[in-house]
Amino acid sequence: MPEEIAVDPKSEDLLNFLRSLPLLKSLNQEEISLFITALRRYRYKAGEVVFKEGEIGESAYIVEQGSLSLDRMGRRIKIFSRGNIFGEIVLFDKQSRTGTVKAINDSTLLQLNRSDLDDETTIPLKTALKIYKELGRQVTSYFREEEELYREMDVLLVQDGGCAPGYNTVTAFITQFLEQAGRRIFIAAEGFKSLVSGQTEDFYCLINDQHIYKSLEHIPGVFFAPPLRDARGAQFRTERYREFMDSEIKKIAAQNIINRKVKVLVGIGGNGTFAGIKQLGEFLPDTIQLFFIPVTIDSDIFGTECIGEHTGVEVGAEKIHCYLADARTHNRCYIIEMMGADGGYHALHSCLGAGAHLAVVASSQIDPKKVAEALKDREYTVIVVAEGYKKEERKANNYNGNAAEYFRDELLAAGLQTRQKIVCEGFSRDIRGASPNNKDIMLAQQMARKLTELILQGKSHLMPAVLSGREYAIPFEKIRTDNSVESDLLGLANRLWI
Repeated sequence: MPEEIAVDPKSEDLLNFLRSLPLLKSLNQEEISLFITALRRYRYKAGEVVFKEGEIGESAYIVEQGSLSLDRMGRRIKIFSRGNIFGEIVLFDKQSRTGTVKAINDSTLLQLNRSDLDDETTIPLKTALKIYKELGRQVTSYFREEEELYREMDVLLVQDGGCAPGYNTVTAFITQFLEQAGRRIFIAAEGFKSLVSGQTEDFYCLINDQHIYKSLEHIPGVFFAPPLRDARGAQFRTERYREFMDSEIKKIAAQNIINRKVKVLVGIGGNGTFAGIKQLGEFLPDTIQLFFIPVTIDSDIFGTECIGEHTGVEVGAEKIHCYLADARTHNRCYIIEMMGADGGYHALHSCLGAGAHLAVVASSQIDPKKVAEALKDREYTVIVVAEGYKKEERKANNYNGNAAEYFRDELLAAGLQTRQKIVCEGFSRDIRGASPNNKDIMLAQQMARKLTELILQGKSHLMPAVLSGREYAIPFEKIRTDNSVESDLLGLANRLWI
C-alpha cells in the first residue's frame, strides 16, 4: 500500500513545481495555493501498482519525484517522470484505465480526485474552470489529431468469427513488417460490424515502433502492437456478424472503406471471415488490394497450415490425455465432442496425438454395432467425436444434444452393454483462449512476411500460405474451405478393433 505524506500548502518547492506545469499555467499564486489543498501526496515503493488496466478510475496523478511505467498487456510502453501527468481523462468522466501504471523506483505522486476538483468549497468554480479549460484544450487536441489520423487508412485489418490462438500474434507481426516497409496499419475494433458502423471510434491505429508510439499515444485508439505477439484471444474481433450476409449491409461497409481511402484490406480468420472478405470485394474498386490470413483451430482452409491449428491440437491432445488417465482410473468410457464442423482436423489430430481409441468425424462411416461390440469387454475407453458428426441428421431429427451424445445414443440403440460408465463431454471452448505455441507463432511470422511481400508487389485477392515450411500464395478463386481429413489417418485413429 502507498504511504500518504502530508502536503504543506506553503511549501515554496511545491509551489514552484506546480507553477512549471502546463496544466496550471493560467493560475495565479492564490489559485495554485487553493489547488494544493485539493491534492493528496503518496509515496509508492518500487514495484507498487498505482492502478491496473481495466480498473474504473476517478483520479489523475502528477509525478513529483521518481519514475513509473505504463504497461499494456504485460509490456512496458511508456515511462512517466517528474512533471508528467497521467490518468487525466477520468477527470472528465469515469472510465476504465487503458493500462497499468507502477513505480519503477521509489516515487512520489500528487493525486487529484475528480470530486475534489468539482467541490467549490475546495477549489472555487472560477479556478476549476481554468483547469478544465486547459485539460479540455489538451483533450480536444487529441480528438482533432484523431480525426486527421483516421481520415485516410492505408492498411486495414479485419478479424471476425470464432476466436483461435494466433489472432493477436499475426496482427502484431503484420504491424511490424508493414510498418518497417513504411506503411501505416489500422484495424477494425469489432470486425465486419465496425466496417458497417464506420465511425472513427470503430478503428484503432496499430504501432510497432516505440518511438512512433510515444509521439502518437495521446491520440485515442492508438495501440502499441508488440504485446499482442504472445497474447491470448483476439483483441480486435467480434462474434460472427450475421447481418453482414445482407448485400445492402456489405455495400454500406464498402462505402465506408472507400470514404476512409483504404488502400489494402486484410481479412483475418476462418472460412466465414474469408467468405465475408471475398463477397465484400465485389463492392470495392480494383484499386483496393484484398488479402486473407487463415487463423482457425480446425484448419478449415485447404492447401495451407492455418495459424491456431498447432496450438489447438497440442491443447486438445493434452485434454484427451487427462480423460484417458481418468478413464483408466475409474473404468469409464468418455465420449468427447471436439471441434470439427465439416472436416474434423482438430478432433482427428488431437485424438491421434493423445492416443485415444477412436475418432469420429463428419465423413466417418462407422457401424455403431461394431463399436458397441468392441466396447463390451473393455476396461476404459476414450472416443473423440467431431462437432459436425451427422449434424444435418441431428437437425432433421430435432435432436437437442451434442455430437458426442448423439453417438452415444447410436451405440445404445445398437445394443451397447459394457461395465464402463459412459460419460459424454461437450465441446470445450477454452481451447480458443490458449496461448499460441511456438509453431503457430512461427507460422504467423511467415504469413505476415509473405503478406508484406505481396502488398509491396501490388498483388491482390491472395492468401499467404505455408506448407511444410514453403511460403507461397493461393488466389481467392482457388481457396477451398472444406479441408477434409485423410482416410488413412482415420484408420490410425481407430484402436478399438485394429
